Amino acid sequence: MAQDIFAEIEEVQALLKSHAEASGSLTEALKKARRRLPRRIYRQGMRLATALPLLEHPKLRFTLDQAGLVSAAKEVKAHLKEIDLADRRKGRILSVLGSMAFSILAVATLLIVVLRWRGFI
Repeated sequence: MAQDIFAEIEEVQALLKSHAEASGSLTEALKKARRRLPRRIYRQGMRLATALPLLEHPKLRFTLDQAGLVSAAKEVKAHLKEIDLADRRKGRILSVLGSMAFSILAVATLLIVVLRWRGFI
């Protein structure tokens, strides 16, 4: 059963690296992706990260709730698989373009107001 949990944790790490763009150990990757993850998913991931050293010890392994860890890993994996990188990239680009368009409109409006106020229009 512990080998299954290790495989689940490795898969979570791989998904964090590919879908959340966070690499390193499980704890480091979760800390890097913390702002982009829901609180429940982050907590489940940290639960896996804190259980990892205990899983490596042969006697302490039996003190853990292995079924709970497997369900936590499945929940984190399900959320990470739903992340669409193309949509996230598109949203980031549209956000930058929207802020640029607002800035241009604000400057144009201010220019027209100043020209009107000075009597040039």
